[in-house]
Amino acid sequence: MLPVPALDLPLILMVATAGFLAGVQNALAGGGSFITFPALLLAGLNPLAANMTSTIALFPSQITSGYAGRKLVADVGPLTFRQMLIISAIGGLFGAILLLNTPPSFFARLVPWLVLFATSVFAWGSFRKKPLHAASSMPRWTLILVQSCIAVYGGYFGGGIGFLMLAALTIAGQQVRAATATKNVLAMAMNAAAAAIFASSSLISWPAALALCAGGIAGGFVGGWLIHRLPEKVMRAFVVLVGASLTVWMFMRA
Repeated sequence: MLPVPALDLPLILMVATAGFLAGVQNALAGGGSFITFPALLLAGLNPLAANMTSTIALFPSQITSGYAGRKLVADVGPLTFRQMLIISAIGGLFGAILLLNTPPSFFARLVPWLVLFATSVFAWGSFRKKPLHAASSMPRWTLILVQSCIAVYGGYFGGGIGFLMLAALTIAGQQVRAATATKNVLAMAMNAAAAAIFASSSLISWPAALALCAGGIAGGFVGGWLIHRLPEKVMRAFVVLVGASLTVWMFMRA
């Protein structure tokens, strides 16, 4: 395993600033990991360590989001919410275990493709026409398979899972408002399982994680204040731009 680099004060401040921007971004439009991940790479972490550190650092803000919308969560078509929660937690656990058993060199080559996929999903979810009502239904086995795949991906990398789940939940029959709250809690379950696994890894940079977490909490408060003052599409376009730039940079590094 590659050693975790020591971070001096300027790097800690840079990472905290990235956490703040990610907190604002998550409150307004989602996609904060597109900011924290490259910031950790710039701080000297390898892609594997950056991914795990970012997951742990952003987890507290996911608890807040999940708790805030807990009264709106609902069953999903043929599955109860509790069943979806269990599927999400187990999938996140398997994804995290898979990541821990991925060699850093292989993950570094895989990351550009993951970022490209996540950016494409984010762009599609940001600018597609949103349904006002539930679209249709989904067979039980299909819903289990789809949510299991999303959960494993969420534990492994996680970029774009919000939009993947929002699409799946609305197709499965949920109203958009309930789907938004439900996917926040399901994402929290995935990352809770992943964070529990990652916490024991020697690759985690705890100073960076704490700086990201502190910045993210502050950014979340500011984002809550700005949520009715900034155009959402501007923030979403910013995330797509960051993701596209990161994709090109990662392919050039590979």
